[in-house]
Amino acid sequence: MKRWIYSLLLLVLLVVLAGCQRRDGNEEQTEEVYQIYYMNSSMTRLEPQDYTMPQMPADGTATEADWKITNLMEQLKTVPQDLDRQSAVPDKVGFERYKLEDTVLYLYFDNNYAMMNPTREILCRAALVRTLTQAEGVDYVAIYTAEQPLMDSTGVPVGAMTGADFIDNISNVNAFEKTELTLYFADSTGEKLVKEQREVVHNVTTSLEKLVVEQLIAGPDRPGIGATLPKDTKLLNVSVNENVCYLNFDASFLNNSLDVKEYIPVYSIVNSLAAVSSVNKVQIAVNGSQEVMFRDSISLNQLFERNLDYNAENEDSPQ
Repeated sequence: MKRWIYSLLLLVLLVVLAGCQRRDGNEEQTEEVYQIYYMNSSMTRLEPQDYTMPQMPADGTATEADWKITNLMEQLKTVPQDLDRQSAVPDKVGFERYKLEDTVLYLYFDNNYAMMNPTREILCRAALVRTLTQAEGVDYVAIYTAEQPLMDSTGVPVGAMTGADFIDNISNVNAFEKTELTLYFADSTGEKLVKEQREVVHNVTTSLEKLVVEQLIAGPDRPGIGATLPKDTKLLNVSVNENVCYLNFDASFLNNSLDVKEYIPVYSIVNSLAAVSSVNKVQIAVNGSQEVMFRDSISLNQLFERNLDYNAENEDSPQ
């Protein structure tokens, strides 16, 4: 009995000593693991690699945010030798400086950034944003080249970006890729469809059909053409079976007050899906029901097929 009591007292003493040691600051700090986004060997998509952030020196002058941003940028530019991957930031692109204001991280590169191949630049942009927004206090990333804001293909500033701009909002994301889409939006009269080619960097787990519809909701990039779906439209579900795409929207799909003919939103979806996938028919539902009239004139209780008659005659002319 006494031996059992002595053992219990010894155990309590060890626990107390361990607690004192932790209070003295001798405990082992938890490692912070980040993901650095590199390009695969064929330079077609991004793949993450775990990176353990080193502890910031106690006598250092940098803030914790500066320490993490500097380390993440260094890792982005340097691929470990044992990885069959490439840096998303080309060697010839010079990184000049950064500044963090509020929650926006401004990155300044030399003019070589703007000279990148468009596909490489999109992947580089995605890698920078996805990697650096992991740092606490960085919610947005804005890219500048030769002291000027980064422009998209239409000459419009890209602006501040978040990680959600490049991926579907899914946990356990493990890779990105670039896809070229053919999307159909409304012409200036709202009576015909005109196409827009668009390159999108997305998570590989996002279906092509979902990607197409989400990009239609986002609206056109080209000037002079119009949206076909309101920006508040919510796609609840998408599935494909035997070349038929089943789309389920919320009620906002019916609240389409855009100045376009009633058939334009429907065939914007159908013709865009048929242009980039094996889909040849589309079933549209609203809150799970097909027993709905769209704009009081089109019954959704049918399968819609691609119809080129709604495409503008000059759709294949040089853009």
